[in-house]
Amino acid sequence: MRAVVSRVTRASVSVAGEVVGAIDEPGLLVLLGVHADDAENAADAAAKCAEMSRKIHELRLLRGEESCADTGAPILVVSQFTLYGDTRKGRRPSWSAAARPEVAEPLVAAVVADLTARGARVRTGRFGAEMAVESVNDGPFTVLVEL
Repeated sequence: MRAVVSRVTRASVSVAGEVVGAIDEPGLLVLLGVHADDAENAADAAAKCAEMSRKIHELRLLRGEESCADTGAPILVVSQFTLYGDTRKGRRPSWSAAARPEVAEPLVAAVVADLTARGARVRTGRFGAEMAVESVNDGPFTVLVEL
């Protein structure tokens, strides 16, 4: 599982011109990718989802080295299979390392559910949809979280 986490002053995701998720205050934009191997073992998958959500919630990326857990800042989570695109050969990325949608969707949902259970204010995109993501990066400050 891999996440690109950006500190933002605001962010939104739209599908067919309709905003489906937005944060209008400082928080985090999380692009979340699921690897094909992430769901091989159900217990490991659940633990990985819980660890990813804990990491995202507790990362001290906000101004003043605070986390969303400290401040209650919102989090916008957008599924992003392209984080596992392999560009080492040729000009066309290979997507073979990315989990298939039927595997990835429940794991993305589990991360969102765990973030919510931790008290995070979470908004999301729409899994599998053509999404337009807008953000105003703060800093810019972006990190890669990989489990």
